[in-house]
Amino acid sequence: MSDIPVTADPGGTPTGTADASTEVDLTAAPEVAEADVPPELLAQSLGQYLRAWWLRVRSGDSGVLPVVLAIVVVAVSFQVANPTFLSSLNLVNLFEQSTVYMVLAMAEIFALLLGEIDLSVGLVMVLGSVVVAELVQPTGPDWPWWAAIIAALLACSAVGAIQGSLVARLKMPSFIVTLGGLLILEGVAIIVLSGALVSIGNSRSSNELVLYDIFYGQFDPVVGWILLAVLAGAAGTGLWLRDASKRRHGLETPPRSLTAMKIVLMTVAGIAVVAICNVNRAHSGTIEGVPYIIPIVLVVLAAWTVLLQRTRFGRYVYAIGGNPEAARRAGVSLPAVRIWGFVLAALTSGIAGVLFASWQVSLTTNIIKTANSYVLLAVAAAVIGGTSLFGGRGKTIHGVLGGLVIGGIYNGLYLLGVPSQWIDVVVAAVLLAAATVDVLSRRGAPRQR
Repeated sequence: MSDIPVTADPGGTPTGTADASTEVDLTAAPEVAEADVPPELLAQSLGQYLRAWWLRVRSGDSGVLPVVLAIVVVAVSFQVANPTFLSSLNLVNLFEQSTVYMVLAMAEIFALLLGEIDLSVGLVMVLGSVVVAELVQPTGPDWPWWAAIIAALLACSAVGAIQGSLVARLKMPSFIVTLGGLLILEGVAIIVLSGALVSIGNSRSSNELVLYDIFYGQFDPVVGWILLAVLAGAAGTGLWLRDASKRRHGLETPPRSLTAMKIVLMTVAGIAVVAICNVNRAHSGTIEGVPYIIPIVLVVLAAWTVLLQRTRFGRYVYAIGGNPEAARRAGVSLPAVRIWGFVLAALTSGIAGVLFASWQVSLTTNIIKTANSYVLLAVAAAVIGGTSLFGGRGKTIHGVLGGLVIGGIYNGLYLLGVPSQWIDVVVAAVLLAAATVDVLSRRGAPRQR
């Protein structure tokens, strides 16, 4: 892929490409034109930044605002209905159970950003689960846990490469390709299981114990605080130094007060999570500390955020999703980027598969069949989080926030004793609401000609 000047807003539709047929309407109202410019390019103070941000929201680019409001509504509603919803025990359970939705949503986002859809992420997840569980069986291959995870991720990535090649090279619709992949993988996973129960709960197998602890293990409370200090310090320092470096080179940056506010909010959120997790959650005995699975998800989030928002590949993804013809004319290799997009979606689904295997402990053919619903939840979480169905707009953080909403709805309605079929109805209603917001925001965005 050549280094061509494709410019794109990592959180939105590309604003321009070489030879692109997008000419800004010079007759647009000044406030609309101003709203189309990133707040960082206009603001000299926090107040100016917030005013510019509000103009962007009014013009249709609402960012994470809807999903943040949704999280608040879910939390308040279920806490009023059941006072145990915001208890430390239930919140940690909610965090843990939402992680699979979060990672799967991040996988789906790679396809959605390209203007495609991947219906196979749920079954790719199951394939990863079955492979990693089978390979660590003491009576079977008895592979080391790390080798089993690598093999599972490679198998999932290979599926993504095949599907991506069919979409990118043969111009086949991604809907059909991944639907076929879904059906094939369901059969393959059942064949690999051979109708038997596969478990990773054998306490005498160190490899199975490592996989089991991915979901059910936790750090010592003191270690949790140390990790928070290290992560918050590193992230805050990196954010501050990056903005300082931009200022030294004369580049546009957010106001210092905004950078400081981001660092404070990030630190406060981390303190709240660690404090909640360090409360003893056991009815008898002691279970306390940050679950291993939470930093694992954060690492995936950080890696994919950097890839999509700080690299040339990420700019190409947004450019293709926003205007593939303009990206092609600018010199972007559309087939290569699309193939890698599907590979990364499958790889991320494989990571979700490892988490899923650890969560379920025992894998049966029944679990494989019910995993079909996970692709719908992945799409729902991504769209609810703020990723556009039309391509070119979204961030991996949207998958995390959307997954938290899905997990909160399931958890809260389960606590209220609502039948599962009604839970699906509620999730579907939230998805339709999010899709409506996406469509209306597209219509409200500044028009270009």
